[in-house]
Amino acid sequence: MQPRLVKTADARTLAVQTFGDPAGRPVFLLHGTPGSRLGPTPRSSVLYNLGVRLIAFDRPGYGGSDRLRGRQAAAAAADVQAIADDFGLERVAVVGRSGGAPHALACGALLPGRVHRVAALVSLAPWDAEDLDWFGQMAPSNIRDYRAAERDHQRIAATMEQRARRIRDDPAELIAGLRRELSGDDRVVVSDAGIRRMLQRNYREAFRQNADGWIDDALAFTTDWGFKVQDIAVPTWLWHGAEDMYSPVDHSRWLASHIPDATLFLEPGAAHFGSLRVLTAAIKWAAGAAG
Repeated sequence: MQPRLVKTADARTLAVQTFGDPAGRPVFLLHGTPGSRLGPTPRSSVLYNLGVRLIAFDRPGYGGSDRLRGRQAAAAAADVQAIADDFGLERVAVVGRSGGAPHALACGALLPGRVHRVAALVSLAPWDAEDLDWFGQMAPSNIRDYRAAERDHQRIAATMEQRARRIRDDPAELIAGLRRELSGDDRVVVSDAGIRRMLQRNYREAFRQNADGWIDDALAFTTDWGFKVQDIAVPTWLWHGAEDMYSPVDHSRWLASHIPDATLFLEPGAAHFGSLRVLTAAIKWAAGAAG
């Protein structure tokens, strides 16, 4: 699928893909980490039935989008605004899953006149969140990567670049590596052949050029986000699997207690990839009440 290329105010290119009903209510879907615009989405027939035009784009440094060095999570708001302007959209909703969730929250804080609802699935909380054990119950591989991103930017960049080259050649490697730490529920989700094929396509596109997007996501999550979640001025739908080890559930509990108009749904027994099962419900909710 050929993306639509959108230019930003600072002359970067963003690779954008749309799905579903071209005349439907616009909902942005911000992909996970690592990921691309070709990541998990509901089927087009489902989106048509919902009356939704789903808009996904490669975050800077992934797939076909130019890198933005030193970007914060807040930078996603300007990119969403640039795409909405290019598409001629006045009011949009934003859904973010996993690594896309903090970027979706940025849109709720920084684009209150443009964004009317935000959904964040299995989100991290800010790096400097008070009274939160940020690494509590987190998978060892994520602790290793985020600690490295915090302490040694050059080393984590080199490590991620090596891993990205291996994954680009064999995207199944990332899934195989994850399986060692997956909960039982997550293993059930990723054992589905269709989901595995989609994830492999997603990762291959994510690293089509290099690992810049992955590196910059890790750095963005372990530094100041560039906005305060207390400033999110739109209804916010939070979902988390209670057994998640990649983005521990206490992160969403913390977000729910600090975002003024947030509703938190915790699903017992579910984990990180359980968010794929609720993605359609999140998009349906986000598309409503455009007002």
